[in-house]
Amino acid sequence: MFIPALNAEEAPVKVYILSGQSNMVGIGQFTGGSQGWKEEFTDLTISTYPGSYDASLDYDAAEPSEVFEFESLKALRESEFPKEGVIVLRGFIEMPETGIYEFKSGWADATYGIMRIGDEVAYRKEPGEEEPTITPTKLKAGEKVPFRIIYFGHGPITGWYFRLDLPGTLKTVVLQEGKFPYLINDANEFVPRDDVWYRGEVTAKGNQWLNYGCGAGKTSIGPELGFGHMVGNYHDEPVLLLKTSQGNRSLGWDFLPPGSERFEVTDEEGKTWVYAGYKDSPSRWEKGTEPEAINWYAGKQYDDCFNAAKAVLANFDEEFPHWAGRGYEIAGFGWWQGHKDGGERGEGEAGVHAQRYEENLVTLINALRNEFNAPGAPFVVATCGFNGGEGWQPGSSADTIFKAQMAVSDPVKYPEFGGTVFTADTRPFYRPPEESPRNQSFHYHGNAETYMLVGEAMGRAMVRLKE
Repeated sequence: MFIPALNAEEAPVKVYILSGQSNMVGIGQFTGGSQGWKEEFTDLTISTYPGSYDASLDYDAAEPSEVFEFESLKALRESEFPKEGVIVLRGFIEMPETGIYEFKSGWADATYGIMRIGDEVAYRKEPGEEEPTITPTKLKAGEKVPFRIIYFGHGPITGWYFRLDLPGTLKTVVLQEGKFPYLINDANEFVPRDDVWYRGEVTAKGNQWLNYGCGAGKTSIGPELGFGHMVGNYHDEPVLLLKTSQGNRSLGWDFLPPGSERFEVTDEEGKTWVYAGYKDSPSRWEKGTEPEAINWYAGKQYDDCFNAAKAVLANFDEEFPHWAGRGYEIAGFGWWQGHKDGGERGEGEAGVHAQRYEENLVTLINALRNEFNAPGAPFVVATCGFNGGEGWQPGSSADTIFKAQMAVSDPVKYPEFGGTVFTADTRPFYRPPEESPRNQSFHYHGNAETYMLVGEAMGRAMVRLKE
């Protein structure tokens, strides 16, 4: 009997399950975030003019009713001055860093007005408009530039600014440096992908077509963004990225998978310790003693994350009504984790969890395939790549975990994984703090390019395993 193949509109949705700790959660920065106006604004004066705003009037030449002087915005906000007539704020802006900035002015009715920086209008919002017109302004560090704001309404005098070219943010990398052009349209707007759906559980929660904002917050990304575009390009069918992850968790304890047995280690003092197997509590106890359980157990994060994923899939039609009736297929797994198992972050001799990492990772791969009834499903591991591998001492935790992550894709050592497991080496994607929005090495300094490159590498590896 001939059974015709399903076309792309009928075939099951391809589901990829992504998991790991904080870098899988996603700390790559979309922008540098907003900063409230503070010490950058100096030599301030408030001038008041009678009546309502008159576009034909030159307020710089007109005689004000009253003038109030303030050393700082803080002093201004703590003072009382007339709230009637037209209020004009003048002073200087002195930014601590050279860059391209957007300024947003006011709060409530005070959002209506015109802000001029130097000779250019940086912000304008007319009464009745929902959104202001904002023109980016390039400012040099330490240079005092005059500004003026004419307020059409009355309200708290405050504001925010955003740096558009902060090194390593997604906006800078894409809009200023021209990288990852597939993320934007011809109007330079970041656009969602309409054939790849993102669902985040536990942390990095979300339920939307794939775009930025699927990381730890609405202005952050994880590897799902680059990964989703790579696998989305490969499949004719729609794709669901189901990310279930949690920061600061180890594979040797929190994520310890089913099938992990107890083991014993004798320390330098001659004491023998029993280390927890799956579902045991606490993480270890001295041999011959009766352990007292704590409010956590080996593998609790594994259970929390993957039970959450199973709950979503168990109600697939209700959770994803736009795909109701199609069903789904587990297309692969992605794993990016390892920092917590390092303990001392790469210095000195590897700790117990680092030494067990390879065995635990093998168990994890097998457990997840069994958990989701997907034997042989492609599995991509991303390595820890902190500092690009520089300074790692042989035999240290960082070195040991990295080698364990690379080992699972060795077809000689693990022939049962041949052609179905791949390890993506992330060391080349590390960027130093001076090229990044923050100095936080264990989160890759929040560098969005790093997170995009890791995601792309994982996605390309997944596609290669499928071909």
